[in-house]
Amino acid sequence: MSSTDQIQVLDADEVLNRLRGLREQQPVKFSAFYSSHLGGVVTDPALMVIPFDDHIVHRGHGVFDTAAIVNGKIYDLEAHLDRFLRSAEASKLALPYSREEMRDIIIRTTAISGQKKGSIRYWISSGTGNLGLVPAADAKPGFFVMIFPGLEYDESYYTEGMRVMTTTYPIKPPLYAITKSTNYLPNVLMQLEAKEKGLDNGVFIDADGNVGEGSNMNMAFVTKEGVLRHPKFDHILSGCTVVRLLELAPVLVQQGILKDIVIGDIPVEEAKNAAEMMLIGSSIYVAPVVEWDGQTIGDGKPGPVAKAMLELLQQDMESGEGRLIEFSD
Repeated sequence: MSSTDQIQVLDADEVLNRLRGLREQQPVKFSAFYSSHLGGVVTDPALMVIPFDDHIVHRGHGVFDTAAIVNGKIYDLEAHLDRFLRSAEASKLALPYSREEMRDIIIRTTAISGQKKGSIRYWISSGTGNLGLVPAADAKPGFFVMIFPGLEYDESYYTEGMRVMTTTYPIKPPLYAITKSTNYLPNVLMQLEAKEKGLDNGVFIDADGNVGEGSNMNMAFVTKEGVLRHPKFDHILSGCTVVRLLELAPVLVQQGILKDIVIGDIPVEEAKNAAEMMLIGSSIYVAPVVEWDGQTIGDGKPGPVAKAMLELLQQDMESGEGRLIEFSD
């Protein structure tokens, strides 16, 4: 008998049992999930679901953002919410709630989770009601918040450095690159390509031969003269973490660790001849890159600027004035 001969019509209790069985086979550590469809928070991962006809699922018509939980506080939420709302506007998404209400839901869901360290990811969707391109006439935008431990990266990324490749996949057009939408297919393909070759990540290059960004992180370089360089943000995502680090980096100029900070186009060959290269993001923080397309970057070891920038970020995440939100469970 084939598997299709055994298809069953399931009742609600059986569906829930099977969803819980799925989570037992693939344990997850999602600790709390808010859904505007439900109008509340669930803590059972089996119940952290979105209807199949929500356009965020079958059309990718949705946006998201992520903030960090550090020592029981939320870091830099306001900057992430600013970008979240910009992405929603660019994607023609109606807001399910006001900014203040979404902020409050995020904080309250985080408190319910009991998580003291990890990540908060939140989404806006265009809603349920049909399987077309345009949302149903009566569709209500969805809002979802997930609390989880965060993405994990090998410790060797920081102690030994990462190895990357120029991806064969084209960079997203600027409109889509600067919008944090749920359509991450190019990013996924880039990462899969790198992993298949035994490497850690990829590098998007723009049509003019300039450095773009990584799979889900920004890229910065230090010239042999000690200048910190970063690509312009008009064709790549404006990463909240790197934007904050660029605000903090003048301290390194004052300390003599850097000579200057320049934002502009970075041709690939100039980038490959840098003294240091690093990937920067809200989950990876600051990770040095020591090899690109088989070519050694600098002396092939994590450099002092990457280390100093990581320390700057960690200090800001622990004590950044005005950037930490306390919550209680």
